[in-house]
Amino acid sequence: MSAAETKAPASPVSVPPPPAHHDTPRAAAGRAPRRRAGAYLPYALIAPTVVAIAAVFLWPLVKTVIMSFQDVGRRELWTGQAAEWVGFEQFTNILGDGEFWDVVWRTVLFMVACVVATMGGGLLLAQAMQRMSTWIRLALTAALVAAWAMPLLVATSIFRWFADSDYGVVNMVLTKYLGLDFRGHNWWLDPKQGFLIIAAVVIWGAIPFVTITLYAALTQVPRELEEAAALDGAGAFGVFRYVTWPVIKPVFQMVATLSVIWDFNVFGQVFLMRGNEPEPEYSLLGIYSFEKAFESNSFSQGAAISLITVLLLSGVAVYYLRQLLKIGEVE
Repeated sequence: MSAAETKAPASPVSVPPPPAHHDTPRAAAGRAPRRRAGAYLPYALIAPTVVAIAAVFLWPLVKTVIMSFQDVGRRELWTGQAAEWVGFEQFTNILGDGEFWDVVWRTVLFMVACVVATMGGGLLLAQAMQRMSTWIRLALTAALVAAWAMPLLVATSIFRWFADSDYGVVNMVLTKYLGLDFRGHNWWLDPKQGFLIIAAVVIWGAIPFVTITLYAALTQVPRELEEAAALDGAGAFGVFRYVTWPVIKPVFQMVATLSVIWDFNVFGQVFLMRGNEPEPEYSLLGIYSFEKAFESNSFSQGAAISLITVLLLSGVAVYYLRQLLKIGEVE
């Protein structure tokens, strides 16, 4: 091979970089407004929802706060006449009234009894559902959902029939099958017995939600851990305490907090069970506020009682929000 036929290796060809795209001031100015409009699009989409929530919840709350510092009667409410500002007079009158504190303690006791019975019964039913066959569990779930979906008016009518003094099922069962003399017994003469019937309505309507929610939490408990604890010698209570409870505790606390809020604000069950005219012995905070506002025509006192109720439940609401945040952090 001659030297002439020998070729030097070709040097790598350098590809020039693509020319940089330089925007003109006009093009850059045209894209900036589009970018800003895109940033505001999510806020524009949720704006109708925010306005609706403010109209339904925020404005009534603001109006309630304003009315609690005024003296609003029928004339001011119907004619739109400016009401007199009385400052904290409504609050001092209410907090200084012994009847108000009797109602508060009655409401707290009623709420505690309903929450304890609801959470205990719901937990037992949820654990029983774990041991049922598929078809029985589905049938029970359908029954629970049907009970939960039943209108309050229908539920209270059924329980009023159960406790009827002449044709009630409760009196018939106690007399015929248990040998007790409850013929013609009136459950409403004694408020303690009457609140048993009212509590039964509240618990019956609340247990479906608690049961289904706790059953969903129980399905998240690893079966391997329960079997390992049983093999190590732990009994049924030990397995529940050291394995099951730590897993379902956040959900249990969240549902219990919701039950406290719901049962503290019970109104319809008492109002309907007593024929829309509850006696003073059956007065809870919701009933007491309603009577002050619409029967005594002191709308400002009713607003002040409602605001005090909100303040009493604010600590429970904060605890509920903290539980939600903790569950979110765990997930």
